[in-house]
Amino acid sequence: MRLGINLGYWGAGMDADNLAVAQEADRLGYDVCWAAEAYGSDAATVLAWVAAQTERIDVGSAIFQIPARQPAMTAMTAATLDSLTKGRFRLGLGVSGPQVSEGWYGVKFDKPLARTREYVEIVRKAMSRERLSYEGEHWTLPLPGGPGKPLKLTVHPERPHIPLYVAAIGPKNLEQTGEIADGALLIFPAAEHLEETALRHIRAGRAKAGLTMDGFDVCPTVPLAVGDDVTGLADMFRPYTALYVGGMGSPKQNFYNQLAQRMGYEKEAAEIQAKYLGGDKDGAAAAVPHSLIDSTTLLGSVERIADGMRAYADAGVTTLTLAPAGFTLDERLTALRAGTEALELAGLA
Repeated sequence: MRLGINLGYWGAGMDADNLAVAQEADRLGYDVCWAAEAYGSDAATVLAWVAAQTERIDVGSAIFQIPARQPAMTAMTAATLDSLTKGRFRLGLGVSGPQVSEGWYGVKFDKPLARTREYVEIVRKAMSRERLSYEGEHWTLPLPGGPGKPLKLTVHPERPHIPLYVAAIGPKNLEQTGEIADGALLIFPAAEHLEETALRHIRAGRAKAGLTMDGFDVCPTVPLAVGDDVTGLADMFRPYTALYVGGMGSPKQNFYNQLAQRMGYEKEAAEIQAKYLGGDKDGAAAAVPHSLIDSTTLLGSVERIADGMRAYADAGVTTLTLAPAGFTLDERLTALRAGTEALELAGLA
């Protein structure tokens, strides 16, 4: 099992620290460094900046938001980053959510599965340097009846095939991801629930495409914190978990809330959401069960973290992306180093 890191969103006051974390991960032999975007920093600029100041580690978008860019633009960005980094770029895509898609980008959040499939097909075709023509429900290239003509990407990516990941949570999205992508970006993964909540759906998609799981990258993001007080460490992640389970989306459409329900937290997920959307963020954080946090993070001593890593590897994870937590840079770097130590202790390096 390989290790990655996730720097999250840029511009939160920790930018210099994030670069130091990426550079230390590079030195330690981590496989990939992911950066995110929502409605603040964009991921492409951050990845170019990090890649220019690291040597070996891959850089990946987790995610480029589909409503933010036309697919041909995404292909251009991916090809450019792959060229600039000498083949160190991984393309992660996702539809974002209804509030961001419609409120920030002005793009209707409808038919996300069909939209994702078409988007991936266009991106792949453009990156292959074929002349780009496409007829679909959501995109038609070139536009009919006008001066447009099929064009070919002029930039040569470093590699003929740039790894393409899709961020997926729901069963149908996971199945389609298995069918059309090279990897899946997962969030809030509990090792004991991974087969039922994710892998069986991904496997079904692979089978639909006549493929096995060989070569498919199962890549969940897991917060990491090192220390003796597991309960205290878990409490650090209460606001984070409450935000996603309670506040990411509307009462009718919150993918993370639905995932918590599929893991057996139906009552708790409803309470967290009601409190969060009602303005009681502290109450929502307090309502998050310790077991939900503990099963979706790596907390405690290096030995305890190693046990958790073995569980993820046994469940089918191929790249475990760590989000090293800490109030200072030294604490985050300590967590990062503990990650490599735990991987070796677990016999997975």
